[in-house]
Order: sequence, then structure tokens, then C-alpha cells
Amino acid sequence: MTTVSPLPSPLRDPAPRLAAGIDGKRALRLRRQVGQAIADYGMIEAGDKVMVCLSGGKDSYTLLDVLLQLQKKAPVEFELVAVHLDQKQPGYDPAVLPGYLKRIGVPFQIIEQDTYSVVSRVIPEGRTMCSLCSRLRRGALYAHADAHGFTKIALGHHRDDMVATFFLNLFFHAKLSAMPPKLLSDDGRHVVIRPLAYVSEAEIAAHAEAMAFPIIPCDLCGSQDNLQRKQVQKMMAAWEAETPGRIDQIARALARVEPSQLADPALFDFLGLSSKNKVVIPVQAGAQASPHA
Repeated sequence: MTTVSPLPSPLRDPAPRLAAGIDGKRALRLRRQVGQAIADYGMIEAGDKVMVCLSGGKDSYTLLDVLLQLQKKAPVEFELVAVHLDQKQPGYDPAVLPGYLKRIGVPFQIIEQDTYSVVSRVIPEGRTMCSLCSRLRRGALYAHADAHGFTKIALGHHRDDMVATFFLNLFFHAKLSAMPPKLLSDDGRHVVIRPLAYVSEAEIAAHAEAMAFPIIPCDLCGSQDNLQRKQVQKMMAAWEAETPGRIDQIARALARVEPSQLADPALFDFLGLSSKNKVVIPVQAGAQASPHA
């Protein structure tokens, strides 16, 4: 069942919040980073109806908050609707999100689907639930986007999520891939965007604390201690503590891929590479020569 709320009042202007003591510099930096990601990847276009997936966590609250602020000054008109999937987890309070969204005057829709029971029944005790839970959640959101005419699906994944996914795929799946800032679904019907692609988790956490968002804890995946993602996150935290700025450097590297310096014959014509036929290897602007060349 889906509950739809109309827009009850004008969206609040962020200015009073900044004047009331919220860290103005951080808020401005967040808007700049999100705005840059949207521009770099063409995430939002004129006339878009954007489904902002709101989980109740710090990331999605921040995503909605920044998009609402950018919407006011954007050169094009687009629609934002907050959509939440109620997965019927134990202890979940269904009044928290509707109360918050009504208070700030944001149109929203609630999808009710008991994915928690399905995952708990299918996944053996002690095994991670993320894969199945993610598929069920994605299916519900895609179906809702189809039914309500959304042209973009905005998710709250941030820079650190993208880097962590890169290492998960590297260490556990033997491939170089991560979360792209913009993605076309396998069936070609949905465009998924990640406007927080340039934002660190630390910035999001600080913003969420300053804004006092009503956080809804996830008791499904968050309580699992055997997640591979947690192992990677610990590694990343140790790296960042030892060498501040390392995660940002890795994130930047994901946008500067040089196929000729890797080993995938599907991306670069190694078979055709020869001094005899004068093949020229294109060099990206600003790229440095490999120390192993």
C-alpha cells in the first residue's frame, strides 16, 4: 500500500537555520559539492520528476535537504518527491518520517512491503542479508518509479560508499568497478543518480548532527558483524587516520581511468599495439606518466 501526501505548505528557506547557528560554511560546501556532481554527470534535467529515496538514515536525510536547497536556485525546474520503503522491521516507528516531512512541507510517498520477513525466512542464521535485501528493495523502488512516472531515482550513496564498493569488488570479486554517480538500470528503464558522490561521510555525519534529523536505525543489516563492507570500512578508516586525504585521492582516481595502463583487452587494443603500425596511446589531460612505464 502506498500513502501519498500533497505539498501542505511552502518549502522552508534554509536561511533561518543558518542564522540559528547551523554551520553555514559546511552547508554551503555541501551545496557546492552536490551541485558540481549534478552538473558533471548531468544528473537532473528540466522537467525531471526525481524520486528521492529516504531511508531515515543520515545520508538520505542530507541528500533530501541539499536537493531542496538547490531546487530553489536551480536554473531549471524539476520536482522532488521523498519516497520511503517501510520494510516492516521490528521496532520501526511508522510515524517518524511522515511527521518530519509534513513539518518541513515536502511531498512524500510511503511504500509498504514486508521485505524483512522474506529476508529473515530465506537467509540462514549467521549469513549476511544484504544481497537479497538490496534486490527486494531495488525491485520495490523501481516498480514504484514506474507506477508514478519518476524520471530519476536519487540515492544517498556518498564518496566513501563508492570507494568502499571499489575495494569490495577488488578484494572479493576480482574486478575493478564501483558505484557510478549515474547509472542506467539493466532493463534501460530507470536512471539512478547519486548526487552525494563528491561528499565525504564525515561531512554528512556532521551535517546530520547539526540539523538534528530524526534518524531511524536499521536493525537488519546494521546489526550484522560479519559484513565484508565493515571490514573494508575499518581498513579505510585506518588509512585515513594514518594519511588524511587518502580516501579523497582514491575517489579522484576513480574518475581518471587509463585503460592503456591496466590489463583489460576489452577496453584497450593490446593485440593491435605495435611499433610497426604506429599506434598512438591517448593520454588524458593532466595525467602523469606511470613510474613503471
